Amino acid sequence: MTRTVKHGARTGSVDIISSKSYAHRLIILASLAKSASNIECRGTSKDIEATISCMNALGANIARTGDTIHIEPITAAPEGVCELRCGESGSTLRFLLPIVGALGAEAVFIMEGRLGERPLAPLDAVLGAHGMAIQKQGARLCCKGRLVPGEYAIDGGVSSQYISGLLMALPKLDADSTLTVTGRFESGAYVDITLDTLKTAHAAIAYGEDKRHYAIRGGCGYNMPSFCRAEGDWSNAAFFLCMGALSRGGITVNGLNAASCQGDKQITAILRQMGADVRTEGESVAVRRNKLMPATVDASPIPDLIPTICALAAAAEGDTRIVNAARLRLKESDRLKSTANMLSSLGVGVTELADGLIVHGTGRIAGGTVQSFNDHRIAMAAAVAACAAESSVSIEGSECVSKSYPAFFTALDTLDTEGENA
Repeated sequence: MTRTVKHGARTGSVDIISSKSYAHRLIILASLAKSASNIECRGTSKDIEATISCMNALGANIARTGDTIHIEPITAAPEGVCELRCGESGSTLRFLLPIVGALGAEAVFIMEGRLGERPLAPLDAVLGAHGMAIQKQGARLCCKGRLVPGEYAIDGGVSSQYISGLLMALPKLDADSTLTVTGRFESGAYVDITLDTLKTAHAAIAYGEDKRHYAIRGGCGYNMPSFCRAEGDWSNAAFFLCMGALSRGGITVNGLNAASCQGDKQITAILRQMGADVRTEGESVAVRRNKLMPATVDASPIPDLIPTICALAAAAEGDTRIVNAARLRLKESDRLKSTANMLSSLGVGVTELADGLIVHGTGRIAGGTVQSFNDHRIAMAAAVAACAAESSVSIEGSECVSKSYPAFFTALDTLDTEGENA
């Protein structure tokens, strides 16, 4: 589906959806808990629905009424082989691989899109060394065996999701375990989210300040509160906050936790660095246009923000450099290549590097037609670029936003247009 976004700055306010990162983890822990619970989750996405589907297949009973997800937990591992349809959700797959092993279930993960191409090493080897058998057959990943407690170690340089999956699974084993994170620790803020939700579930996990060594008590189970809330999503809020930096009237995003563990709350600091006027009051963040400046941005802790930061950088004058970004090549698309292609299609100069990008901003975005590469963040970043463009931006494959934010374009349409290049 091709969607055309009218050019011109936007102004208004948006009530942001709940954090996908928090929702995944809370749904999984509630499904493994001792009693039923309810989670407030504003909005949904294909990724969240994939996790719900998989937990139901593993024996939970999950139903949604409006913004409330009611969860009856798993009482016993399913008999026979269960099919876990994880779609394109890397979080669902990487979190649930250890969970399946902790339950001693036999399962087949069914993957879509590029998910089967994304790395599983060294997680698969660690699980294999502790009792699981994992075999990849095309777009299917076959798993059986029960994880045994003991000493676990994993390289943190590929994905924080490996660490999060193990931290959620190991408390379900019948004896204590330890987990050590070796090497470079990528996207540590996502592990902070996991630890925050494990605290909500009253897991018994001790760890040091560097969060590389964990002592995990087994056999205790999870005790979820009867009601909890998935906080607002900073990752998806970033698209509207960046639009605000292109608008004289500005945009306010409501429903955000300023003290959140989410690493993508760094968007406010980056916007200030690039010259935008950023103001926070309670759970609302307002951003307005000021003189935009180029910046150097380290992608390592905030990989999901890079496409929209690049769209904003195109409207600044000067070179913005994205560094430490090699991992973006392993996302729903090769995000260095797809971001560069998006900008080039809109008349913006960009240099693609092995591990980063240089956006040659001139303050001018021509507009035109872009490919989404079936990547939700590329499609939404293109809509940000339209707010500073000289003509409309047509986004091919725009339906891919359903992966994380199906209502994105609906929310965009509620904003007022200030006028061409306002």
